[in-house]
Amino acid sequence: MSRTGKQPTRRSLLAAAGGVAGVTALGHAQPALAAPGGAAGAAAAADPVVAAAVVPGDPRYGDLRAGLNQRWTSSPDRIHLVSTTEQVVRIVAEAAASRRRVTVRSGGHCYEEFVYNADVEVVVDMSEMNAVYFDPDRNAFAVEPGATLGDVYDRLFRGWGVTVPGGMCYSVGAGGHVAGGGWGLLCRRDGLIVDHLYAVEVVTVDAAGNARAVVATRDDTGPLHDLWWAHTGGGGGTFGIVTRYWFRSPGAAGTDPSALLPKPPAEVLVSALSWPWAKLTKADFTTLVRNFGTWHEAQSAPGGTTAGLVTLLNLNHVSAGEIGLLTQVTGDTPNAEAVLQDCLDHITRGVRIAPTRPSENSSEHGPLANFFVPRRWSWLKATHYLGTSNQVMTNPLLRGDQKSAYHRRGFTAAQISTLYQHLRSTQLDNPMAQVVVSSYGAQVNALAPGDTAQVHRDSAFKVLYQANWTETEDDAANLAWLRGLYRETYADKGGVPAPDRQTSGCFVNYCDIDLSDAQYNSSPVPWHDLYWGGNYPRLQRTKAHWDPTDFFRHGQSVRLP
Repeated sequence: MSRTGKQPTRRSLLAAAGGVAGVTALGHAQPALAAPGGAAGAAAAADPVVAAAVVPGDPRYGDLRAGLNQRWTSSPDRIHLVSTTEQVVRIVAEAAASRRRVTVRSGGHCYEEFVYNADVEVVVDMSEMNAVYFDPDRNAFAVEPGATLGDVYDRLFRGWGVTVPGGMCYSVGAGGHVAGGGWGLLCRRDGLIVDHLYAVEVVTVDAAGNARAVVATRDDTGPLHDLWWAHTGGGGGTFGIVTRYWFRSPGAAGTDPSALLPKPPAEVLVSALSWPWAKLTKADFTTLVRNFGTWHEAQSAPGGTTAGLVTLLNLNHVSAGEIGLLTQVTGDTPNAEAVLQDCLDHITRGVRIAPTRPSENSSEHGPLANFFVPRRWSWLKATHYLGTSNQVMTNPLLRGDQKSAYHRRGFTAAQISTLYQHLRSTQLDNPMAQVVVSSYGAQVNALAPGDTAQVHRDSAFKVLYQANWTETEDDAANLAWLRGLYRETYADKGGVPAPDRQTSGCFVNYCDIDLSDAQYNSSPVPWHDLYWGGNYPRLQRTKAHWDPTDFFRHGQSVRLP
């Protein structure tokens, strides 16, 4: 069911195309999309097939030619603010006919220059396609790619008392987050967001240059099932342009919307601790990081009493003043307070200095002093606060670089020593440089590696190495620090977390172009195997079927076989 309640016919869709070369009918019958508000919405309401376009000279152009990371900018001929699937089909058809480079943006959080770069000629901006609603025809929740995670959580919870286990940052767009296999604070209880993906609508281009919108579902077979599967962790910008997702948990029965997705807990128990760098010895740092790893190794299997607990160890650079430990336990976990305390006791055992009340920003969170003594909070309030409390994510001058690793086992003594050395380095003065070690496993590991394109299904924790800064002249120092830290941490593996007994690769949503460069990746494992492991050949076959001309591509998109 569309938001308008009006179902288009195949004839009306073809007529609406207005004779555009290369536009074909939709793969499955599609619900119509109502136009959003605002100028773009008004244009869409007047013509649902022709999208509003922003060109050089338009006062909006400067804001729309870059995303969050100001290292990456572009000078496209046109930026289309789309509001319907039909508009996307037309834009893609025209670009295919004229052989123009197209990229797509949903929330603008891409870590690399895959969206905004010197080659792009047309940007399809999905931010106006941001609806979240229940679709009774598919008995699933529809989420458009421009919807931000904060809005997704609000609308699902307020409307039906359900949620999806997505990420923390409120302004991340659903489009890329879902396609890359996004994770969040409920992942150990409910799995990844793609574990609840039922269907996806994608605008594709065939060998003849014809553009069409196709719906692929979990229930399909053959190439359609492969297309659905490719969007469960295969990454964005490879197979087509996603114009809608539908979510329904596997095994969910009936037509009551409130029973079709996980219910978030009414409350969560939140704890925040910190240790000042001025008092933190290398021995205590080593003990803390080692204990974090051993706890997660022991708790990485599905089920168990700790599945509702997620914790983030924020190893901030010394210039930030302190490192922190943020922990959240779902309030309905039996004996939640005891589960939390057992975890904290394990992680802090043997650390000779007592934790203190946090006073500084830590990773993507603002100061969390109010949670030094664990407190229960409503899930929605906690989700809002943890996702919006740090000004880093709203900094209009933000520049950054990121790297990742999945760990099956904890850091070795040599790796911990490397972390300590680089985090204590005085050659960099940046409180926004850090290593964030986050819980993984439990329900995430309930699926087999091939069940979704997201292959990492046996990890204990995930690591984000990052530096954010504001001035162009600081690029070289920050990049050198981050590259040196990462390369030396995994020096015995060729400078990357190559799959072995300890590590399993990298997270495609934390895309890192250095993985493609032999200067930084001297391992025998290519970048695509770090992201997708044994799932890559199937992704390539899917690419060959649905994008045989490689129309949708970027620096680390799936390659044709």
